[in-house]
Amino acid sequence: MKRHSVVFQSPFHVDVAADEIPEPAPAEVLVQVGLSAVSAGTELLVYRGQVPADMPLDANLPALTGVLRFPLRYGYAAAGRVTVVGRQVDPAWRGRRVFCFHPHASHLVASPAELIPIPDDVETRDAVFLATMETAVTLMMDGHPAIGERVVVFGQGVVGLLATALLSRHPLKSLFGVDPFPHRRDAARMAGADAIFDTADPGALNHRLEEDSGGAMADLVFELSGNPQTLDAAIASAGFASRIIIGSWYGTKPATVNLGGKFHRSRIRMISSQVSSLPHEFLARWTTARRLATAWDMIRCVKPSRFITHEFPVEKAAEAYALLDQRPSETSQVVLTYTG
Repeated sequence: MKRHSVVFQSPFHVDVAADEIPEPAPAEVLVQVGLSAVSAGTELLVYRGQVPADMPLDANLPALTGVLRFPLRYGYAAAGRVTVVGRQVDPAWRGRRVFCFHPHASHLVASPAELIPIPDDVETRDAVFLATMETAVTLMMDGHPAIGERVVVFGQGVVGLLATALLSRHPLKSLFGVDPFPHRRDAARMAGADAIFDTADPGALNHRLEEDSGGAMADLVFELSGNPQTLDAAIASAGFASRIIIGSWYGTKPATVNLGGKFHRSRIRMISSQVSSLPHEFLARWTTARRLATAWDMIRCVKPSRFITHEFPVEKAAEAYALLDQRPSETSQVVLTYTG
């Protein structure tokens, strides 16, 4: 039996390497991965070579040390079961279902501190969304959605869908989504959006906002499309003294934004949201452990496995990335599966 791992060899070139299954060190365990979630945002930037040269992978995650330089192994959402425990590890870990921020691979070794036990009442297919749900929770913390507010979410990929699902649980005045793809617009309705608009017709969204608000427009806007050009549409939909939360990472894609018109006089705040840290105003009371527990609670509420549209055996990983790159209109969440 071999370990199968996804390797980004160069832009648009993905291989699957087969090597020996590693033996855990005395203080480590071996996890047999059942499935891993592919990020259609960050991972596509890596796949396309649209990340800054030699940028650190993620200093906060032990499995993602080093820099973004080809060839590399990447990914951060693996769910599986502990099959072997080192002699210094509590035997109770054996057989436990776990989540790990780890590149796509059929087997991984890690210390128990790197593993997050999956609660007994959470299905593994839902648990694989933990990383994106934690991102969605962070978006809520940065956005501070308030009772009676009018909210718009640009981009209904997986992060956008989860954000929409969480926002639908707030007592908002209205919740609107925007996306270019009919499939994702349908998913946004299922996630709880009051109305969903085509990116190609921004006038329809703004007309609806003007009608609903008496011209005041949106109180809170989330930009989650991954497309820098969407920033102008976000500004156009935002009201006076409103907030625009930017959860997208654009990589090397330039963001040319028109700040000379409405933005200048409207006191609009543009706020970067990123899951690797907690918003400063929460630091007195919150820890990453508390945020993680909240993400599990939201997974229980949302049941995000319904957003899985495609499953590929890891041996066909190249097909999975080509699908996301070339036919994104067909996809929401793509996962890789592993056997043996």
